[in-house]
Amino acid sequence: MPIYDYHCPQCDKQFELLVSASSVPTCPHCGGQNLEKLLSLTAPQGKIPGIIAKARGQAAKEGHFSNYSKAERAKLKV
Repeated sequence: MPIYDYHCPQCDKQFELLVSASSVPTCPHCGGQNLEKLLSLTAPQGKIPGIIAKARGQAAKEGHFSNYSKAERAKLKV
């Protein structure tokens, strides 16, 4: 289930909700159902070399190399 950002015009609050496709979201503050879905901010990509190395190691353990460039994949011994 994805997490969405919402704004409630009744109480003027912004919040995140974990919402399944079949449910109707309601405001946790006032119970209103006339919510506005907001654009969510994306998480920044890891820029710290240690984080990148750890993510690549985990990817290799799981058997996928999607976070490696084509040049790096060619150098790997699989």
